Amino acid sequence: MTATEQLREEHEGIKLMLAILGKFCDMLGAGEKVNPNHAEGMLEFFQVFADKCHHGKEENLLFKAMVDRGFPRQAGPIAVMLHEHETGRAFIRGIAEAAAALGTDPGAVRRVVENGRGYIELLRGHIHKENNILFPMADNVLSAEDQERLGEEFERFETEETGHGVHEAMLKLLAELKAGVQ
Repeated sequence: MTATEQLREEHEGIKLMLAILGKFCDMLGAGEKVNPNHAEGMLEFFQVFADKCHHGKEENLLFKAMVDRGFPRQAGPIAVMLHEHETGRAFIRGIAEAAAALGTDPGAVRRVVENGRGYIELLRGHIHKENNILFPMADNVLSAEDQERLGEEFERFETEETGHGVHEAMLKLLAELKAGVQ
């Protein structure tokens, strides 16, 4: 499996969690009772798996390899992806702050839902752009050796930066939340 194929596979898990977040926002917005542990689990998944692990590999490894092959970092598709990563982080901070105030702040539900829906819309479009524009561009300029080296660097990154076994723990959390929200 190439490095870009690994990232596409991770996108599938992120898209599933976005669907779970969407259902959570629908329930919360309709005034239904929600499990506060689900909000914590979703936030942990998005902060650890989507951002620290997945976006970390993109920002620190894939994008660097693409820049080394002539792509500009401050303009074009890499700059757009970096900007969207930052925008996503702001949405997650908004969800976290509002979720912490659920039950005590009457505006918290609205802020969770607004930030949640904004994040869903952003990431769905972002994933589409990466899968259909950025990754094919990377595949065109990265050699088989580059892809193999990136795959090895991804493994090292997950162990050293994200933490040994964290990737698998996040996938387990995803499965638990999927079962709990359905």
